[in-house]
Amino acid sequence: MFKGHPKGLIAAALANMGERFGFYTMMAILSLFLMAKFGLDGTNAGYIYATFYALIYILSLVGGLIADKTRNYKGTIMAGLIVMSLGYLAMAIPSQTPVSNQTLYLVITLAGLFIIAFGNGLFKGNLQALVGQMYDNKKYDKLRDSGFSLFYMFINVGAIFAPFTAVGIRNWWLRSNGFLYDAELPKLAHSYLNGSINDEAMQSLQQKAAEATIGGGAVNIDSFVNEYLNIFVAGFHYAFGIAIFAMAISFIIYVMNKKYFPDPRKALDDKEEKLSHHEVKMSIQEIRQRMYALFAVFGVVIFFWFSFHQNGLTLTFFARDYTLLRIGDWKLSAEMFQSMNPFFVVFLTPVIVGLFGWLRARGIEPSTPRKIAIGMGIAALAFVLMMVSSLGLPAYESIDPDTGGKPLADSMKVTPFLLIGTYFILTVAELFISPLGISFVSKVAPPQYQGIMQGGWLGATALGNQLLFIGAILYQNVPIWMTWGIFVIACTISMLTMIFMLRWLERVAR
Repeated sequence: MFKGHPKGLIAAALANMGERFGFYTMMAILSLFLMAKFGLDGTNAGYIYATFYALIYILSLVGGLIADKTRNYKGTIMAGLIVMSLGYLAMAIPSQTPVSNQTLYLVITLAGLFIIAFGNGLFKGNLQALVGQMYDNKKYDKLRDSGFSLFYMFINVGAIFAPFTAVGIRNWWLRSNGFLYDAELPKLAHSYLNGSINDEAMQSLQQKAAEATIGGGAVNIDSFVNEYLNIFVAGFHYAFGIAIFAMAISFIIYVMNKKYFPDPRKALDDKEEKLSHHEVKMSIQEIRQRMYALFAVFGVVIFFWFSFHQNGLTLTFFARDYTLLRIGDWKLSAEMFQSMNPFFVVFLTPVIVGLFGWLRARGIEPSTPRKIAIGMGIAALAFVLMMVSSLGLPAYESIDPDTGGKPLADSMKVTPFLLIGTYFILTVAELFISPLGISFVSKVAPPQYQGIMQGGWLGATALGNQLLFIGAILYQNVPIWMTWGIFVIACTISMLTMIFMLRWLERVAR
């Protein structure tokens, strides 16, 4: 599979795979951790989740600037792995739950998240830049697209197992302390502690407490809610600790294979010399047209990321609140669905690449802007499926113990195959948009603005991620089908906008 590619490709992919394992461990459990640890509602957890996700991309710009300034790309990448490990360490050290001082421990958590985001910024973009420089060698240039496809596919292998590992550690710790996993118990426990629970929800809490206690028998609710919350959240802390081991493995792989990576300083000097020739050939009018086209695409993809990255927020909430977490005798957890996207990336990448190759051989391959428009339409279809399947489900307010509601009975919950199908469709959309969008930027950006325009793509992604909290607000305040309807509208408008601009974008990209 890696035959004919630079020797450093597999090493870079393996190093990135470990980092992605840690990152997806974080994203699988972050919003649920914040709610179980601090008793936050979905909206406030959404603010933190969205800001963290935005910082991942914003700080990639900072990491790129640091590497550009120092010309020490390899050192910056290693520093990123170390910094991320320190952030995961801050998240991994368990503290008593419910917390004695919410402000203090929330600040510690936020500091840990910022450190992880900063370390990711030092690592993520600069490693990808090293991979790109491997293919600047004419010997490998024709394999650039397939090389990045392999890189993108391979790093998702780590992401597949991360949610299962996090869930396994949490559930193992619960069982070791005499408890079983129940997705709804942390919310009920916090409602009991803050006094907002009603009689119906109280009955549900008592029943679930008895079922979640190994050995059964009478349960003292006062002691149960405190002990269960503490054990439940401690399992999450230990899951963050596993990410440190993943960082260590990535670090070792990276250090042992540094000799196979190119020297970016020499590569940059060569590129700068070549760019000076291109700058003379490109007119100011052409540069403006290219910049306008890129900004137009940036504006469109904001709404894709706003919708797509709901996987760790509203789609996870939906898994917890409205989805039957069982397939036959196999018990599921809300976090497990996070493995669907990376699994489908690995499974579908060869299929999508093969499809484009088949179309190219027949001279009917769609242009990159057309592929992005198709991807937007596919993403809209995923949320149409969610919207139609959610018709008839009660609003979240009616099942939220904090507002006097009672959790939904299993008989009224939807099949887990709904979310599996949704993630399948969204992954197809991602493969039409994410790697092709980066390709479009690299092709259209004027040579002297390549770096800043790649930063613009990351900035658009960051802005879309910062808007994620809107989904959490909608989830808690409007009928659940209407929440998905907003994403249908966002993706459809994006698709129509791309279609409207197609001829212009295709002309500029020639």
